[in-house]
Amino acid sequence: MTIVTAENTDARIAAVRRFNRYYTRQIGVLRKTFLDSPYSLGEARVLYEIASRRAPTASDIARNLDLDAGYLSRVLRKFERRGLIRRRTSPQDGRQSHLTLTPRGQKSFMPLEARSQRDTAAMLAKLKPADQARLTAAMATIETLLEGQDRDQPASKRSYILRPPRPGDFGWIVKRNAELYAQDYGWVAPFEGVCAQIVADFVNKYDESRERCWIAEIDCENVGAVMLADDGDGVARVRLLLVEPKARWLGIGARLTDEAVRFARGAGYRKITLWTHSVLTAARHIYQEAGFKLMRSEEHQNWGQPVVSEHWDLEL
Repeated sequence: MTIVTAENTDARIAAVRRFNRYYTRQIGVLRKTFLDSPYSLGEARVLYEIASRRAPTASDIARNLDLDAGYLSRVLRKFERRGLIRRRTSPQDGRQSHLTLTPRGQKSFMPLEARSQRDTAAMLAKLKPADQARLTAAMATIETLLEGQDRDQPASKRSYILRPPRPGDFGWIVKRNAELYAQDYGWVAPFEGVCAQIVADFVNKYDESRERCWIAEIDCENVGAVMLADDGDGVARVRLLLVEPKARWLGIGARLTDEAVRFARGAGYRKITLWTHSVLTAARHIYQEAGFKLMRSEEHQNWGQPVVSEHWDLEL
């Protein structure tokens, strides 16, 4: 039995405060502006919320960031004066406005996002892969404990992180796509070969400035993935969106799609395209919600089952 005393409680409080001081210095929170941008940390976080979510309202942002409504209102007015955001009155509630970034806002946000990505990558690069995994697992544990979530809960009730791929992740993408589609839909070879070729092309031709892969992870276990590849002529292509069954209903598929769309906009693509199938109702719903439109469809029986393939596009 652990006996809690005033002495060890004080020691724990001191340890948490010491870590807070260390980490705020580590990520540059104490600087006058955030990441050498024209924005404070609070302003940068508001920009990120607008860029990464689908047309949030001011109330959504205030709730997610726990911001004072008056402060947020001043920030949003400042962004409007600079031409960074636009407001659209909600059709459901005329008192609410949905917020999106203007092209100028996107142009202002992307260097901030790129700098954050670069600084975080540099911090991780100092560590061995095993230590990187320990670090991200410890961060996930902190988040889980402070959110009051139980590690014994199903994955669908726990928090997740998105991270870049590590060695072995691309093999996992091929393996899990082949296993899940064989199990759920009876798709057999050459479907696995198609997945392997998609991954091989992505890895062998990878362009860091134009392409990305995101891995969703819960407690150091892969639970989702998506790739965004350059399809040529200003078009990006979403490839192999995957969410493990035990992690569905957490919104991981929508988050992965949103990240891909946001990156494509910042990279200057004019359109995103993707290939899916009519039986994949959950994925189709995600694409519809993200603004993709069905362009054409055709039947085929290449993987042992008759299926209807679909091509969806999103104009940026």
